[in-house]
Amino acid sequence: MAFRGKEMMKKIMAKIGGEKNLAPGVKQALKKAIPNSKVVMNRAKRGLFAGRHIQFGNQISEDGGNKSRRSWKPNVQDKRLFSYILDRHVRVKVTTHAIRCIDKAGGIDEYLLKTPYHKMDTEMGILWKAKIEKLYEELGNMEVVFFTPEAEANLDQEFKDMRLEQREARKQLRRQIYGWSDKQKQIEEQQEDLNPNSWGGNSHDISSNQVANYH
Repeated sequence: MAFRGKEMMKKIMAKIGGEKNLAPGVKQALKKAIPNSKVVMNRAKRGLFAGRHIQFGNQISEDGGNKSRRSWKPNVQDKRLFSYILDRHVRVKVTTHAIRCIDKAGGIDEYLLKTPYHKMDTEMGILWKAKIEKLYEELGNMEVVFFTPEAEANLDQEFKDMRLEQREARKQLRRQIYGWSDKQKQIEEQQEDLNPNSWGGNSHDISSNQVANYH
């Protein structure tokens, strides 16, 4: 149940991919935060327990006051928490105390950023904290570009045209796969006949009798 800080640091560096992926000053903070030896239950290494671990004590009988050793395990739940920086849900094992801490902080990202390293008593918590800090640092260095209203209108029109082209392509593909029925051909022919642009000359030159025949 016990593991050493040096072994923990090696595992974290291996999972991150080396010291180059760490933000400046994070490694020194990790070395100061991780003690040389620490006792954590093995189950807590695979989740966020927020300091809640197995406890040992005595169970005292009501009649004779006899004592018997027993243990108390934390209430662990399997939850899907949404991370805004990762833009996806993260499945993690958390205690009910950790869930309350995450809700109070405002989310899994805020909880990892606000919690200091010396309170992250599990490998998974320290790994995710270092990863989230690195992603937010990269996000802060990105340049923000604003579009003019005309450019936004052009983009919207391009997206609409693209959706129409995709819809027409799907329609043509269905026609090639399933073929046209006689009823569909008749409907298409009637629509072409009723379209004024398909008639020769000006539409005002057509007599009312011809229009009535088409109806």
